[in-house]
Amino acid sequence: MEQKLKEGIDPALEERLRSLIDERIEAKLGSILEKQPARKKKLAVIVSKGTLEAAYPPLILATTAIALDMEAALFFTFFGLHILKKGAAESLRFVPLGNPATPMPMPNIISALPGMTALATIMMKQTIANKQIVSIPELLDLARESGVKLWPCQMTMDMMGIERKGLIDGLAEPVGAATFLSYAADADITLFI
Repeated sequence: MEQKLKEGIDPALEERLRSLIDERIEAKLGSILEKQPARKKKLAVIVSKGTLEAAYPPLILATTAIALDMEAALFFTFFGLHILKKGAAESLRFVPLGNPATPMPMPNIISALPGMTALATIMMKQTIANKQIVSIPELLDLARESGVKLWPCQMTMDMMGIERKGLIDGLAEPVGAATFLSYAADADITLFI
C-alpha cells in the first residue's frame, strides 16, 4: 500500500511538501529560540588571601569579565575578607616569605627578618606606581561601579568578629557558602585564589 502511495505522488509535489514542512519547522524553531533570553557567561572566584599580590588577580579577572559582558562574583572568605575591611586596601602588604617568584628572590631566612615585609611592600608599591598599574582601592571602586558581586563570607565575619560596618561601602550583603555555591554551580569559570 505504501509503495502504491509513493508511486501515486508526483515527485515535484513531494518536494514542495517537504520544503513547506522544513520551512514550518525552521520558523517554529526560530520563534522558540528568539523567546529564549541569551544567558551571560559567569565568572565565580573564591578570594582566600588578603595580601597585595593576592588581591590583584581576582579583581582584575572580575572587572575584565564585566568588560567582556560577563557576570562576575568574588566570594571573600578567611584572610581574603581582609581586602574588604575599611582602610585595608590602601595598606595591603606584599609578603616575600615563601614566595620564590618575587622579582628579587631572597632566601627565606632573609625574608623572615624583621622589616623585610615592609621593605618588600614599599618596593612592590613603587613598582606598581612606576608602571602606572591601577591600585587595589581603584580596582575595588571599578568592581563596585561595574557590577561585580563582592560577597563577604558571613561565616568568616562571625568567626573573626568582623561586623558589617567594618567593611567598605557598596558591597553586596554577606552570604554563606550555599549562596556562593549556587552561583558557582551555574558559572562557566570558577577559580580559587
